[in-house]
Amino acid sequence: MDLLDRLLEHDRWGTATLLERSRGLTGDQLDQRFDIGHETILTTFNHIVYYTGFWTRVMTGEPAENERADRSVADLIDRHEREYARFAALARRIRNEDRLDETFTDHFGEQMTFGGGILHVVLHNAEHRTEIAHIMQRLGLPDVPEVDHGLFDFWRRGLFQP
Repeated sequence: MDLLDRLLEHDRWGTATLLERSRGLTGDQLDQRFDIGHETILTTFNHIVYYTGFWTRVMTGEPAENERADRSVADLIDRHEREYARFAALARRIRNEDRLDETFTDHFGEQMTFGGGILHVVLHNAEHRTEIAHIMQRLGLPDVPEVDHGLFDFWRRGLFQP
């Protein structure tokens, strides 16, 4: 597993783990507003999932879809898996074709490297996962999973369960 594979798998796993933890939350908990992130767990997850698909489309030159708001965690889990699979496949293809330093035109009409775009998505998602974990803690939820890379490394080797 090279560094890009590790980053991609950690990113997918981190969001999936927090989404799974959210399955049992009530609508009120998912929609409770806080002064962080996109204010609620649901809107912050929607943003992560949308953003991943948005950047995949921008990097492939496809038209970006309008952001939609899934209202159920199950729908978000399904969409996350689909969008992330496309993003990760694109990132790996670009790496395999040795094109990480090539550029594409971003949504502002500027040139960005594919490597920069890929890293941007991964780091963006990590920042918002931290906000979701913080909201979960402020809600007083027990057993909020830690999804940092160190624990991911233990998890992927079968040494830890979130």
